[in-house]
Amino acid sequence: MKIKLIAIGKTDNKNLKALIEDYQKRLGFYIGFQFEVIPDLKKTKHLSEAQQKDKEGELILSKVQNSDLLILLDENGKQMDSIGFSSYLQKHLNSGVKNLIFVIGGPYGFSETVYARSNGKLGLSKMTFSHQMVRLFFIEQLYRGFTVLKNEPYHHR
Repeated sequence: MKIKLIAIGKTDNKNLKALIEDYQKRLGFYIGFQFEVIPDLKKTKHLSEAQQKDKEGELILSKVQNSDLLILLDENGKQMDSIGFSSYLQKHLNSGVKNLIFVIGGPYGFSETVYARSNGKLGLSKMTFSHQMVRLFFIEQLYRGFTVLKNEPYHHR
């Protein structure tokens, strides 16, 4: 299985970028991982929220194949602790799915088309985080999940 994280918009903060790159590198020891950034839309002043979500949705779905498992990181998604998330990863590893894709949406969330195509939703917290921070938090949780599966000491139980 390979895992891909798709996010809308680049990360400007060099400290966050460095931490994201560090966890990406660590994650590579466990699984094929790709982090893909879809550039922010240009000239959005004349677009409604719905139009912006639709355009971002088209870009997101252009990166997804029919056979891919698509999970949205969404404030209304299922929440779990780190051990539960590691079990969630193991379930997908065992299922034979080739590509597990997680998506962080744009500032207004996802279009109805993206919701309709998705195979599930995960919520990281009831708190609200910036889209920039969510990238780091999620990649770190992926890494943590694999260290739990390998019974390594990174996650203290």
